Amino acid sequence: MYRLLKRAFRHSRKLSLTTLLTGMVTLVILLTSSILLLGSYESKKESLTETTLRLNYVNADRMSRTMDSLFVSMRSSLKYNAGRLADIEAMAPEEVNESLDLMRSSSNFFNSITIVESSGLVRNVSPASLGTTGKHVTSSNSKEALALRKPYISSPYLTANTKRLIVFLSQPILSSAGTYLGMLSGTIYLQENNILSKIFDNGQVADTGAYYYIVDSAGHLVYHPDKQLIGKDVSSNKAVQQLIQKQSGNMPVRNTRGIDMLAGYSSVPANGWGVVVVSPVSQIHHELIGHIRILVGYSSLPFAVLLLGVILLVRKFTRPFVYLADVVSRMGKEKIEMQDSQKYWSREAYLLTDGVKLALSNIQQQTDQLTHEASTDVLTGLMNRRSLEHTIHQWMDSGVPFSVVMLDVDKFKLVNDTYGHNAGDEVLKHVVRVVVASLRPEDVCYRYGGEEFVILLARTMPAEALSVGERIRRAVEHSHAPSAGTLTVSQGIAHYPTHANDLEGLLEKADQALYLAKSSGRNKTVVAE
Repeated sequence: MYRLLKRAFRHSRKLSLTTLLTGMVTLVILLTSSILLLGSYESKKESLTETTLRLNYVNADRMSRTMDSLFVSMRSSLKYNAGRLADIEAMAPEEVNESLDLMRSSSNFFNSITIVESSGLVRNVSPASLGTTGKHVTSSNSKEALALRKPYISSPYLTANTKRLIVFLSQPILSSAGTYLGMLSGTIYLQENNILSKIFDNGQVADTGAYYYIVDSAGHLVYHPDKQLIGKDVSSNKAVQQLIQKQSGNMPVRNTRGIDMLAGYSSVPANGWGVVVVSPVSQIHHELIGHIRILVGYSSLPFAVLLLGVILLVRKFTRPFVYLADVVSRMGKEKIEMQDSQKYWSREAYLLTDGVKLALSNIQQQTDQLTHEASTDVLTGLMNRRSLEHTIHQWMDSGVPFSVVMLDVDKFKLVNDTYGHNAGDEVLKHVVRVVVASLRPEDVCYRYGGEEFVILLARTMPAEALSVGERIRRAVEHSHAPSAGTLTVSQGIAHYPTHANDLEGLLEKADQALYLAKSSGRNKTVVAE
């Protein structure tokens, strides 16, 4: 093979691609092994993904059944104790308080238990240290529960008194005669130790990144290993959207941190909540990498000797094409100087290099033209607002103090209405010529929009900027504009960092000063306060 290539190279310094590829037939073996590895990778990936999704669903379903039983017990406890309070009006407050304390301590279902009269007045609360006894409920959830007169479960909300994030379950209290007396509610403190954290905190798997969380019927987190997220609305999550519709299943999702996860989710019949068990996709990738490493370890030795010779040959033959690919990838991003195509031994590389050179030249011309058009105002030839903001950001980043002069042509609408828009354009061009002629070499003028212009004065304090602004104002006033005759301008000046430390604030200060100049009679230059 080497002799054939040497003989062909001697007859023609420009080898054809067909001749070149003839010497690389051995790469078919490597390509075949790569295809096998890829097929194994995809097959293993699909298997791991399906297995993880199925296991997550099984875990979510198991947890949802646990929670379903828990909430059935919680509702039963509330219902039983609400029945015992049918004669609450005849019971002493101390007796009621003891009953609530016993209910809270015996079941550990709730962090606090409250009796609210039908009027909204808190009659009793356990623990008494909450200090809400004798106060009226203010939350919309509590008022809704009172108004419904049915068993109720709230969405997460902050209490007005203790500023805790809570949910509560309530049961109506009816007298022996069936009169509605109020409600008995049990509260769960979501960001503190509660019945949910006691049951579910022991299953988070930190080393693999797998975890689970619980959402209410509206998509708010009621349990999460990161307590700072509890109460957050995650209804945009696809799995949570299925839970809101009381569906169960599994699917790939993306969590609030933008991490791709495999989720199994299951709805809880007792309260309309849902459990989501998630595992990071990255964990599967780690397992796949280990799987591929084992395969490569077994298959690499038989191909090592063969590949060594092939790689040496390929590197020699593909060097110009690698270079051209690199040049193409950098087109439009940086200035490129291409190598001389005459030194290539391949006819195809020679032709491709010349073609890329021509394409590169055309792209550079178009890029320069587009860059100029994007940063320049067509009518006046000044740089536009985009260029202004870019320059201001650069100056602010480098800590350069500077002043901004915002200039507006007085009564320009009257010029347009009287002489037409073509005449108005000529007036703007005239103003630009006068302004530019009045500036110092280091000053820059931009068209801000319409008849408004902005001038940047580098390393210029407000007093100096006022002097420059007045020079511009007098020059415009004493010039003769086409069609319009005498023109005047109003100007507002702001200084960085004296008046503002950011782009928006600086331009707003200059605009306020301009407005003051306009409102106080026009043909004035005003420095921002």
